Amino acid sequence: MKESIEENDMSVTVEGYPYKYEVHMHTAESSACGKTHAADYIAAFIEQGYDGMIITDHFFHGNTAVDRNLPWEDFVEEFCKGYEIAKAEGDKQGFKVFFGWEANRLVDEYLIYGLDKAWLKAHPEVRDCPHDELFKLIDSEGGLIVGAHPFRERPYVPKVNLHPLQVHAMEACNFGNPPYQDAFAYNFCKDRNIIMTSGTDLHDVKNLAGAPTGMCFAEPLNDISDYVKRVKSGKGFVPLIPEERKKITPDMKNMLPMFLYDEKNIGHPVELEDLGLK
Repeated sequence: MKESIEENDMSVTVEGYPYKYEVHMHTAESSACGKTHAADYIAAFIEQGYDGMIITDHFFHGNTAVDRNLPWEDFVEEFCKGYEIAKAEGDKQGFKVFFGWEANRLVDEYLIYGLDKAWLKAHPEVRDCPHDELFKLIDSEGGLIVGAHPFRERPYVPKVNLHPLQVHAMEACNFGNPPYQDAFAYNFCKDRNIIMTSGTDLHDVKNLAGAPTGMCFAEPLNDISDYVKRVKSGKGFVPLIPEERKKITPDMKNMLPMFLYDEKNIGHPVELEDLGLK
């Protein structure tokens, strides 16, 4: 592996982990913030050397492009169109496209993998169940839940909620974040032996070429269940994280209140010092 990964470096190679996948991205069909239509991603990802991608559009309580007034099954049908269009184009070009979604719980966001459209239609309770119940539901059905961009600070985010016990893994690198937020996430995970993922959080294909992020695997992924099993195991993959998104410097600080949630899903106020991040 390269000794370091730099920003805007798409030449990253990982010895022993040659298969590269994007695992956090959005389409214009299903995410209101998506800029690129699903089919238009495929050629760009092939050109950049990826072996596949996982579509994770914003679901019901997130920034979805789908009418929330639709009956549940109709909503799910419309929601899955971004993925289905991307997969159809991927099949034409010999490129793997898998399905996931990004769920929002009181502004906390989670990437969910391993369950499909039929499962969503059959489980309307997934729409509103709280954090801990969401984890239990996804876990019991064999899925994977990843805490997305856990230290993100945005105008729509009133506080940072950390749920290490209500996820299987955390997104330690999100290229949509400024580096300091990823540095906090990376070290938070590293110090607690939390499995890490890395994603571009891509909304516009024009931003792909400058994103040295993603997940590299020792063996190719044949389906979404392969991704779920390998991430849960913590073996056989490397999350791509640029060096400047790993290092905490004295000038780094967060601006929002932070809460760390325990095994009963009760939040406790914390500071960076309490988390060992200062």
